[in-house]
Amino acid sequence: MKKASITVGLALCCLALVCCNKQPQEEEVQTTPSETSATGLKIAYVEIDSLMANYQLCKDYTEIGNMEADNIKRTLESKQRTLEQHYSAMQQKYESNGFTSQEELQRAQTSLQKEQESLEELSNRLSNSFQEQQLKYNAEMRDSIQNFLKGYNKNKKFDLIISKAGDNILYANPQYDITNEVLKGLNKRYKASAEVTEKLKNKPAATEK
Repeated sequence: MKKASITVGLALCCLALVCCNKQPQEEEVQTTPSETSATGLKIAYVEIDSLMANYQLCKDYTEIGNMEADNIKRTLESKQRTLEQHYSAMQQKYESNGFTSQEELQRAQTSLQKEQESLEELSNRLSNSFQEQQLKYNAEMRDSIQNFLKGYNKNKKFDLIISKAGDNILYANPQYDITNEVLKGLNKRYKASAEVTEKLKNKPAATEK
């Protein structure tokens, strides 16, 4: 199972806002560092990688996702070891002629098959639950960022606020970068929910190497 940070990252890379606050054409527009003189549009961008690494909500949700993924991995590995032990025990009993009849052997094989099917069902159920939780976290993060930018843009009045992630924009003038401003505002506003705080309390202590 991939780490949650990858899932979250892919979701947030899709973030893009269009804020329609164009000034009337006949009105003289003041030139600012974040305005293109050729089109009269005020634009800005946010570095998604930096946002992911430094927005506390993203960090909290990524950490919780990784913890949940590790718990699922440990649970399934434990079940798998138990299944392998049962198979090994049945094989040894068969090789030592421990089964008194063909019917007893078939019952043991049927039981082992049901155990295998149960493990597969558990794996699917945990995986689906994990994916649903990640979709919920991603939606909350998008809503948090978009809602902040709507308020932020009431004064800034940008026409476009876009996301920059990796090479999705081949070049961007740094003067249009509002990442630090946005991060400062997001982190100032953020307060972890009781659910998030409780989950982070259960983080396992780091083991010394």
